[in-house]
Amino acid sequence: MRIHGDERLPKLLEIEDLKTQFFTSAGTVRAVDGISYDVEEGETVALVGESGCGKSVSALSVLRLIPDPPGEIVDGSVRFMGEDLLKLDDDAIRHVRGRQISMVFQEPMTSLNPVLTIGLQLTETMEHHLGLSREDATRKAAEYLDMVGIGDADRRLQQYPHHLSGGMRQRVMIAMALCCEPRIIIADEPTTALDVTIQAQILEVMKDLSNRLGVALIIITHNLGVVARYADRVNVMYAGKIIERASAREIYKNPKHPYTLGLLNSVPRLDLPRRDKLDPIEGQPPDLTKLPEGCAFRARCRFAVDRCASEVPRLEEVGGGHLSACWEKSNLRKTAEAVS
Repeated sequence: MRIHGDERLPKLLEIEDLKTQFFTSAGTVRAVDGISYDVEEGETVALVGESGCGKSVSALSVLRLIPDPPGEIVDGSVRFMGEDLLKLDDDAIRHVRGRQISMVFQEPMTSLNPVLTIGLQLTETMEHHLGLSREDATRKAAEYLDMVGIGDADRRLQQYPHHLSGGMRQRVMIAMALCCEPRIIIADEPTTALDVTIQAQILEVMKDLSNRLGVALIIITHNLGVVARYADRVNVMYAGKIIERASAREIYKNPKHPYTLGLLNSVPRLDLPRRDKLDPIEGQPPDLTKLPEGCAFRARCRFAVDRCASEVPRLEEVGGGHLSACWEKSNLRKTAEAVS
C-alpha cells in the first residue's frame, strides 16, 4: 500500500493467494497454486518461467477468461484499484476488460477475427467502451496505428489480418490494447511468433508507450533478455507458484533460488568465452495433477537437501524486497560456486 497524507492508497493491482484449477479426467490440474504479487502505476512487472508453469493461466485469471468448465478460480482475490474483480458480476467485469485492463495475446493471427477488417476490430471496442461515434472511433484508430508504427493507417484500416505481416498484426494487437486508454496491459509472450529483429521493435514500442502514457505492463515471458531490458520487477514461477521475486537487477546479480539460477545459466552470455557450454536445467517440469510432496523443483535441483522432500518452502524475504522459496537460499551462492 502507498501512503498519501493520512490515507493508505491501494496499489493498482493486488493479487493475493490466487488459485486456479482445471478438473479433468486425468485429475485436478493445479495450474495456479496460491500466487500473490502486485503492480504499481506505470511499472513493468515480469512473470518468468518455462512453459506450463502457470504464467498465462494466472494472467487469464485476472480477467476471468478461464474456460469453465473445465477451469475454475477456486480461491484468492484480484484487487484492481481496491475492488475485487473476482466478485464482480458478468456485466461489470466486461467493463473492466479492454477498458481498464487490456491483454495482448501470444498469437495475433488467432486473436484477430479473419473475416473482419482491422478498422472494424479497432473501432467496435472504442464504440462499446468509450461511446464514440463510428467516425470518431475511426479517426482515433488511425491515430493509434500511427502511434504503434503502422504507416498509411487509413488504408490499413480497410485491410484484413491476412494482409498484414506477423509484426504488423502484433502492432495492431497493441493498438487494440491501448485504444481505450487502459491502466494495465497484460502482454502474454507478445513476441513469440516473431523474428528477433521484429521482437525488439515490438518491445521497444510497448515500453515507449508505457513510459509516455503511464500504462502499467505485465509481461509474461520465458525470455530472460526481455526481463533484463524491460522489467522493473520480476516474479519467477514454477509449478503454479511464485518461487522468487525481486527487481530485475537483483535477480540477475544475486539469484536466490536454484531454478532462477538454472534459467540464467541456460542463457548464452556475450561476456563468456564461446567455448563455454551452457548449463541447462535437467529434466522436465512436474505433472501438475501429481505434484510431489515438498518442493516441486526438488527432482531437478542439484542443491536439494532432505528437508526439500517433505516440506514446501515458503516465499520469504532474504533482504531488500528480495523473496525466495528455498530452504537453501542463504547458502545458494556459496554452494553454486563449490559445485562449479
